[in-house]
Amino acid sequence: MATILDPKEFLEMGKTLPMVDVRTAAEFDAGHIPGARNLPIFSNEERVVVGTKYKRAGKDSAVLLGLELVGPKLARFVGKAKKIAPEKEILIHCWRGGMRSGSMAWLFETAGFTVYLLKGGYKAYRTYNRERFADKAEIIILGGMTGSGKTEVLHEMMGMGHQVLDLEGVANHKGSVFGALGQANQPTSENFENELAQKWSEFDYSRPIWIEDESNSVGSVRINEVLFLRMRNADVVSMDIPKEERIKRLVKEYACFDIAVLKELVLKIEKRLGGLNVKNAIESLDNGDFHTVADITLTYYDKAYLHGQQKRKGQTIYSIALEKDDPKENAKAILEFYSNLKK
Repeated sequence: MATILDPKEFLEMGKTLPMVDVRTAAEFDAGHIPGARNLPIFSNEERVVVGTKYKRAGKDSAVLLGLELVGPKLARFVGKAKKIAPEKEILIHCWRGGMRSGSMAWLFETAGFTVYLLKGGYKAYRTYNRERFADKAEIIILGGMTGSGKTEVLHEMMGMGHQVLDLEGVANHKGSVFGALGQANQPTSENFENELAQKWSEFDYSRPIWIEDESNSVGSVRINEVLFLRMRNADVVSMDIPKEERIKRLVKEYACFDIAVLKELVLKIEKRLGGLNVKNAIESLDNGDFHTVADITLTYYDKAYLHGQQKRKGQTIYSIALEKDDPKENAKAILEFYSNLKK
């Protein structure tokens, strides 16, 4: 008889035992537990057929059809399970902890496996994730205008042993219209949230957690409501770095990309930049004058940042003036600055 685990127990055991998600490949791709393996009982098309049968002819007919479809695959399932879990101890879940995971558990137990099932399935795991973001912990937001090097500063903080939730790193996006350049494909919003939840669970809540200032979207993915609300209620340490330093950083980061691609991205913010600025930016790209392009685009992003700060009602914003774009030294200065504030 399979042992039933709640999400916390399931994830804890999943650190040492293989987790198997028996939902379809499409469900798995949309969102899954980090580290889980997909061993679908039904293909995407089969699940649709069984679901249609359930609606039209009832549960019994759908079950019989499911057995017809799954029967020829049973030996293959066991063979794959032995490769995934050679010690014959395995964690299984489906969407709601129902027939699919229960059927696979029966099969694997028959084949001699010790099986653990997730109570409530992936749906319960998702609920548990959101609840975890409400866990008591001190959040500090690192702000600063575009080009301040916030992400690199946070990475330096990580290297010094401080806790950082790297939103842009998990999202594979730097936040601006140019943010996808040089990045891997973005995860789905579900997988973005799942990865963040896993990292969040690893933090020591007695110590501060640093997070980069973001809107509720990072590229195409969204920060879940619970975490974003906490970010909007946290203290902000805002880096004040001279515009010329920020321009140098943007040139270094983006001048290496194809001119045609950069032009397309500039045109995406045409309404925000204004026709004359866009014309000058395009001409500057043609002339290889990336400094001017960065200067022009910062006129929009700086205004947007200042507008965003004005909307932070109830938040305390501490500004720290930094002369150079030196992530390591700036990280030290910010940590010392915030430590002194709390004394």
